[in-house]
Amino acid sequence: MALLKVEGVSKNFGGLMALSEVSFEAQKGDLLGIIGPNGAGKTTLFNIISGFYAPSKGEIYFNETRIDGLKSHVICKRGLARTFQIAQPFLGFTPHETLITAALNRLPLKRAKEKAMEVLEMVGLADKAKEDGGSLTILDKKALELAKAMATGSEMVLLDEVMAGLTLVEAEHFMSLIKRLSDGGITFLMVEHVMFIIMKLCSRIMVLNFGQKIAEGTAAEVSKNQMVIDSYFGEELKIVT
Repeated sequence: MALLKVEGVSKNFGGLMALSEVSFEAQKGDLLGIIGPNGAGKTTLFNIISGFYAPSKGEIYFNETRIDGLKSHVICKRGLARTFQIAQPFLGFTPHETLITAALNRLPLKRAKEKAMEVLEMVGLADKAKEDGGSLTILDKKALELAKAMATGSEMVLLDEVMAGLTLVEAEHFMSLIKRLSDGGITFLMVEHVMFIIMKLCSRIMVLNFGQKIAEGTAAEVSKNQMVIDSYFGEELKIVT
């Protein structure tokens, strides 16, 4: 049974076709990457899945329940959350207070406080629980952004360029965190422009170009796909293992 099923999703903005008949599935425990050139429709797809936009056409199912067209907070309560390209700590909040707020999405206050500390431990921020969230390093702000999504009680998290702006060392650290959380049962759908991250981390990769899905498969399969090479890579990509 697919945790997430996207069937024939299209999105028009006036005369602009941002997505056209995109279909795919994510199974529980998947770490599925989405790549494509700028303007390919990646963030638009995230916005539709997470409820910020309604699709012009198509259907989306999460845990076998149709969610397309629902408000984002309703989708979040059902167990699907997202991060954003720019980390957005709650101003004046500590990391613990930030995650309590997120956990109140589903839990009463006492349990939300406990959940917040559990998630801080999971992402390595427990020792900074009482610090000002705005004063954290970029890497810690990225971890807090991920933690906010997890604290809502999500089964699946959409990662929208969560590692943008990180150094190579920081990105490697964050990749290890995501892999550990994935191994623990959280399902991830991620968009990244840094190819070594996607190629090394994701079990499957889907490629969008001009709003259409042009390929899906393992890193090795996608890197050798001629349509992907022509539209995105420019040459066959060497896989980093």
